[in-house]
Amino acid sequence: MNNRLITRAAGCAAAIACLSGAAAAQAPAPPAQAAPPVSTVVAKPTYVSIPLEIAVNRPAAEVWKRVGKYCDIGEWLRFPCTITAGQDGEFGAVRSVANEVLVGKTELSYTYTQPVREGRPYNLYHGTIEARPVTATTSKLVYTLVYDNSMLADDAARERDRAQRTTQFTTALQNMKILAEGGTLPPAPPRAGGPGRGN
Repeated sequence: MNNRLITRAAGCAAAIACLSGAAAAQAPAPPAQAAPPVSTVVAKPTYVSIPLEIAVNRPAAEVWKRVGKYCDIGEWLRFPCTITAGQDGEFGAVRSVANEVLVGKTELSYTYTQPVREGRPYNLYHGTIEARPVTATTSKLVYTLVYDNSMLADDAARERDRAQRTTQFTTALQNMKILAEGGTLPPAPPRAGGPGRGN
């Protein structure tokens, strides 16, 4: 009698174990853990500025009329520009170049910024372009960039980035000068890719 009970109990235990194993095999795998989102906040920013200027042999108002519209950047930086939101030259206007937003302006200047982008640290990139009077018949174009370079790998990378931006925007100022003084730009050099600007 006891042997029979023991045999029956062992059989039941084996059946339960088999059923449990089958249930476990049919249960869906737990969902994979999503990677944590990349924060756009920079803990210890290091803001740098790049001030550039060039003399122009024209009055400031004439200079600004020729090269100071918000999408004139397409002509002097040599890639397409359209206004994608708002009105050209008005606060809040957005241009297709890096989705830049016009955030400040005076009669002879404007300031723009680039928006926060998902999954990338925000470098607070801003640029200001101004036609500044020097005499009644001459002026200078002043272009200043401000941004955070703390997310770059090291000092060498930060210096390369600064040099690249300086070269790019010095060329932009030279092109603006040519246009403002009534000249024509030479053919644009071929581009390897899109504009490597800002954030």
